[in-house]
Amino acid sequence: MERVFVTRSLPGTALDELRQAGYQVDVWPEFLAPPRAVLLERVRGAAGLITMLEDRVDAELMDAAGPGLKVIAQYAVGLDNVDLEAARERGIVVTHTPGVLTDATADLAFALLAAAARRVVEGHDYVRRGEWKTWHPELLLGPELHGATVGVVGFGRIGQAFARRARGFEMKVLYTSRRPKPEAEAALAAERVELDELLARADFVSLHTPLTPETHRLMNAERLARMKEGAVLVNTARGKVVDTEALLDALERGPLFAAGLDVTDPEPLPADHPLLGHPRVVVTPHIGSAGLRTRRRMAEMVAHDLRAVLEGRTPKHAAVLP
Repeated sequence: MERVFVTRSLPGTALDELRQAGYQVDVWPEFLAPPRAVLLERVRGAAGLITMLEDRVDAELMDAAGPGLKVIAQYAVGLDNVDLEAARERGIVVTHTPGVLTDATADLAFALLAAAARRVVEGHDYVRRGEWKTWHPELLLGPELHGATVGVVGFGRIGQAFARRARGFEMKVLYTSRRPKPEAEAALAAERVELDELLARADFVSLHTPLTPETHRLMNAERLARMKEGAVLVNTARGKVVDTEALLDALERGPLFAAGLDVTDPEPLPADHPLLGHPRVVVTPHIGSAGLRTRRRMAEMVAHDLRAVLEGRTPKHAAVLP
């Protein structure tokens, strides 16, 4: 019986189905990630791993698992935490979960945009503190979404899904990407521009780019300063795409009005971090894919791909095939 180690519990029935298929499924039971020393011990002898973004999956971990490790199934689209070259050198298949979380993440990105712009969380806190005494013409004013211009940085599946939601509010869509997307441009009445132009023209900017050496701190002090006065920034991509200190400065001194963040740097944010104390920053704990249907489907994908490899078949969602 081959053993599979799973670094967190998963929603749905996918792990039960692995057990019914005859696999020994060992699940880390705690809410927090296993400590490094524990992780290195628990992977020992595993034929398959199901990992999360918080797990550092490097050569050391693969070697700790031993030569019987055949597959690493990542419960995420991103693979920032996985040393793909080390896996390739050791003949280990790596899979992930592309496509399935597109709409859930786009939903949250638009929710953050609306919440930050219309000061939803700030208003909720205002009411809970007992400060709601009357209606006033200047209470909690914020920029309106309808008919505004939104800039989408990264126009892949999630960026385009976000743009579809923006079009429902009759927003003008600007986008930047490495290559033109003529079909998406036509469908969404979108205009491709360079990043600097997008930042200067957009009332709202939403980040949907992967984390690469080129996009690390893409939104630095210089680029944040180029944004339109009163703009709102949304990040559901990766925390390190934004320079956190520069973001705080842009919120305090301008030009930013507000920010909505599902990812941060550092992540998670300490409870006393200045971002959490800023009244016009909405932060959620990396829940872009946290729709019930989406998370269950992700569990099915990793389980099916893991089983395919262990049973000598080609997985559907491979990032590394030796």
